[in-house]
Amino acid sequence: MQRLALRLPLTAITVLGIVAMAIILPTAFGASAPAPTPVREALAQTEGVQGAPGRTMVLSKVTVPPGAQLAVHHHLGTQISRVVAGTLTYTVRKGKAELFEGESAEPHLIRDITAGKTAKIGAGQWLVEQPSDIHQAANRGSSPVVIYLATLLKDGAAPSTPVDLHRRAAPR
Repeated sequence: MQRLALRLPLTAITVLGIVAMAIILPTAFGASAPAPTPVREALAQTEGVQGAPGRTMVLSKVTVPPGAQLAVHHHLGTQISRVVAGTLTYTVRKGKAELFEGESAEPHLIRDITAGKTAKIGAGQWLVEQPSDIHQAANRGSSPVVIYLATLLKDGAAPSTPVDLHRRAAPR
């Protein structure tokens, strides 16, 4: 009977130790939590865009948590993006994006971000991107980046299209 009384607490301590090691050891040996991911929220859209047949106008909000990255991509239509919180690190891989500040009635062009260049885009600044502009972005800050997007997409197109820069073009 005394042996059974000792065995139960020892078993419980062993189980607790194993659980604690399972929690502590992965981070001690370099394993990390999953990378944070941006969240896109569709706010409104219409397919009845006058003067733009075959196009859908989409209004979205994207929240980019600290440490998150947006993969290399482009959009199948012109997009205007306004940062309302945080600082976005934005890199153009191909093409050119225009960076503005101020209200739309009197915009001030800050700069053209050309291929190979990176810019930090803060609250109140906005970008104009064309379908040929291939780019990526990240939140390297400590607070979320919040962006509002207005995009004129081809009907049925995804909000963004991933681009593999390492894929070779097919021979013609």
